[in-house]
Amino acid sequence: MILKRIPAGVYAANCYILMDEASKESAVIDPGGDDDHIINEIQKLGAKVDIILLTHGHADHTGAVDKLKEKYNVPAALNSKDKEMMMNHEFMYGSINYEIEKDIKDGDRFTVGSVEISCVETPGHTPGGISFIVGNTAFTGDTLFQGSIGRTDFKGGDHDAIIKSIKTKLLTLPENTIVYPGHGPETTIKYEMVNNPYL
Repeated sequence: MILKRIPAGVYAANCYILMDEASKESAVIDPGGDDDHIINEIQKLGAKVDIILLTHGHADHTGAVDKLKEKYNVPAALNSKDKEMMMNHEFMYGSINYEIEKDIKDGDRFTVGSVEISCVETPGHTPGGISFIVGNTAFTGDTLFQGSIGRTDFKGGDHDAIIKSIKTKLLTLPENTIVYPGHGPETTIKYEMVNNPYL
């Protein structure tokens, strides 16, 4: 698997391109803005985009979805709880000017080439938060950061829920799992177990 991280948009949210090296089939996780830059990186990799995966519905993680869907004619996937928040135009959630074709639920799996992506519901930052597990890596959106956790003071946030999500869904992963968060640098499950003051 080839992994490319692109800090995008005004909040520098991490957009990730996951590409199967052999087939070039790819998933784009959380294209939050700077669509021209993301498209340029996709073209540099020679990636064939199959799907857009969204960890949650906040605008800084969804801002470039419409442009990518228009260019690559691919489906977007999001948990239905966050889709509803977007449709209700809740504060901080993205505009939904495009179709969300796939409702992601706990236990769902997607494949791009030989890369298998498992979906884990991790609500708390938003009601429909999803983390994506790929081998020994976890893409946690705004649920878990290096040394921190996602804020829960926006509409749909729930502090108790995010702590439960992290402790029951993420900290149970192998300690050497590399965590790729929605903002900032990567970390590991072991590092967060030992050092994260919120846990």
